Amino acid sequence: MIETDRLLLRRARMDDLEDLHCVFSHPAAMRYWDCLPHDKIEQTKRFLSGMVGASPKTSDDFIVEYKGRAIGKAGCWRLGEIGYIFHPDHWGKGLAQEALRAAIPHVFESLPIDKLVADVDPRNSASLRLLERLGFTVTGRAERTIQVGDEWCDSVYFELPRPMAD
Repeated sequence: MIETDRLLLRRARMDDLEDLHCVFSHPAAMRYWDCLPHDKIEQTKRFLSGMVGASPKTSDDFIVEYKGRAIGKAGCWRLGEIGYIFHPDHWGKGLAQEALRAAIPHVFESLPIDKLVADVDPRNSASLRLLERLGFTVTGRAERTIQVGDEWCDSVYFELPRPMAD
């Protein structure tokens, strides 16, 4: 568990289902995700079950709680790859940056990785800016990397090396 000024980052629990479904069923939140918005709570339940059951040797992912409610997730969902999603009601408040500034050092302490990587849709300007503010650098671009519904999406690849030891 990690506490920041406004947030609690904690491991996923199955009782996060309703709050997380509000995120994963929201079209704006899912606009640049790797699947369409969840129209059935069972989809979110499968995703959440994966988070709950993930091995700490390959995943360091957190539910982000704000004022007692789960508003999204942030962390290393699989070895070395950072990911995050927040409900749009909480966009523009610096909460994603606050969560990632807390999660990233924890990931480097917890997982045997030399760097973090991220794959971002180039149309997601807010996410591009956030990763740059966090010190990530662009390492490449590719077209038509994932199909979501009927739409092909491109990718911008980012990397953040492990901080040097003092």
